Amino acid sequence: MVSSRDGSLSRDLFSILLLQVSMWGSDSFVVISPAEPIVAMLGEDTELPCRVAPAMSAVDMELRWFRGSFPDAVFVYEGGAERAEQQLEDFRGRAELVKEHMAQGRVAVRIRRLRASDSGMYTCFFKKGRDFEESLLELRVIGLGSGPHVFMVGPEDEGIRVTCKGQRWFPQPEVQWTDVTGEKIPSLSEDKTQDSDGLFQVEASLIVRDSSKREVSCSMKNPFFGKEQVETIVIPEPFFPRTSPWKAAFIATSLILGIFVGAVMFLTWKEQRERKEKDKERKIKESLKKQLGCYCFSDRRKELYDQDWRKAELYADWRKEHFKAVAVTLDPDTAHSKLIVSESRKHVSQHQDALTQQEQEQEQEEIFSVLGENCLASGRHYWEAEVHVGAEGVTGTRWALGVSDTVARTGWFVESVDKSFWVLAFEEGEVRALDKKPKSLQLRQFPRRIGVFLDWEGRTVSFYNMVDGSHIYSFTETEFCGYVRPYFSLQSPGTWVAICLASGHTENCPDCSLKTPVAHLRSCDVGVSQETHSLLPPQELFLLIRPTVTRRSNPKISSIFHKKVILESKMKSRRSH
Repeated sequence: MVSSRDGSLSRDLFSILLLQVSMWGSDSFVVISPAEPIVAMLGEDTELPCRVAPAMSAVDMELRWFRGSFPDAVFVYEGGAERAEQQLEDFRGRAELVKEHMAQGRVAVRIRRLRASDSGMYTCFFKKGRDFEESLLELRVIGLGSGPHVFMVGPEDEGIRVTCKGQRWFPQPEVQWTDVTGEKIPSLSEDKTQDSDGLFQVEASLIVRDSSKREVSCSMKNPFFGKEQVETIVIPEPFFPRTSPWKAAFIATSLILGIFVGAVMFLTWKEQRERKEKDKERKIKESLKKQLGCYCFSDRRKELYDQDWRKAELYADWRKEHFKAVAVTLDPDTAHSKLIVSESRKHVSQHQDALTQQEQEQEQEEIFSVLGENCLASGRHYWEAEVHVGAEGVTGTRWALGVSDTVARTGWFVESVDKSFWVLAFEEGEVRALDKKPKSLQLRQFPRRIGVFLDWEGRTVSFYNMVDGSHIYSFTETEFCGYVRPYFSLQSPGTWVAICLASGHTENCPDCSLKTPVAHLRSCDVGVSQETHSLLPPQELFLLIRPTVTRRSNPKISSIFHKKVILESKMKSRRSH
């Protein structure tokens, strides 16, 4: 039996002397119990001792040991006899009074066959006449149980799973894995259960992957008693799974196969998407045919188209009848120094000069642009341009066309709707609409001849492939400020843009190259300013003020008003080109 008795003799003598002095000539007393917990093994017997001070006989006293509350009696002694009827059921037949030193005031209760439930706090109560005192003491019941038992479960997760089991421990033991060097290894999992007797069953697992650390130990320790039990296991090296030389090849093959399958799925999805778009276009055409009747009644079909032509994005040839053709000419004064404008002002290309690597990098960050001489501030207009890409494989090859305001831009700037650019561009091998968020366009045919349709009152800029008449893209709900001009930009030698002669009536629009400055008054702000330089001779700059035409503007009063203000300039500068 493992137990802890009362304190040292010197401490007890000192306490008794103090009590005798303080209570000299009095019947008062105190009850003294062990200050340290009483530790006892599970299933054995132990005693819970208490005594009175100063020493006096306890034969005629009422004695009681209880747990928690006064009625929860472990043992009761009253009137010189045991009162078994007041005992808790769990302690009947297991608790008895030790009376050998009762005349000196030293008594104890012996508990036999200790259980896990007996562990806890107890109170011993002494009463003599009207005086009574009590004291607390603690009983700790421990059970070392069986084990630990260590065994191999089998291969798992590229290693060997090892399990450590322990049974009938109390309280719950501390489980720890260690390797041959004594280094601690954390458990992969740890499960505990408690049986009807309150004893713990513990199971901890570990996966050993390193064959050089195949000797592991499992220890279980009682947290109260500190006693530890250890068992070691050595895993045979052949039990460890070996890395197959084909594993890396299998992983690489699986990766390549996954990429191939992903590419096939993407191409299939793209093909299905294109097929759906074609089916959608075919259904629209079929629906339009049903509404218009037989194809032979073309006059009726065209009549229905003319009634709501703005909503229909088909038939570029019919759409031209609602727009006025513009004889666009290029303004050399707005052309970048790297661009060549033909004498007819209908063709623009890039210089073929050999460039250094630094100049090539600078060119990739710069946009080579030119504006048309035509100023457009109201009405519906269209023009056609042919584009040619000389070296599609060359990095940085691009072109763009559309409309912009009349601010000439040199150096670095951005072609964006927010900066008053409504353009269609070819860059990085695909056609894009440079909207607020640039959009890549999936086209049936690469556009070589492109029609630009500007509807000022309708607030739209639309682009059509004039070869097959298909619609490319439309900017809607645009906000035009002042007036706009045709805009062109290109990059890479061998790339050029040519203005095509539009069939039908051509409209004579105001020429911006001689009558207007490069920068003009605007009725709205486009955000962050970009680099702006005058490209006209400094002798005379003209400021052209026009009212902004909105959708609600009356066409009768939406004509262009010109006010010429001659500004005398003493600035002497040369062209930046």
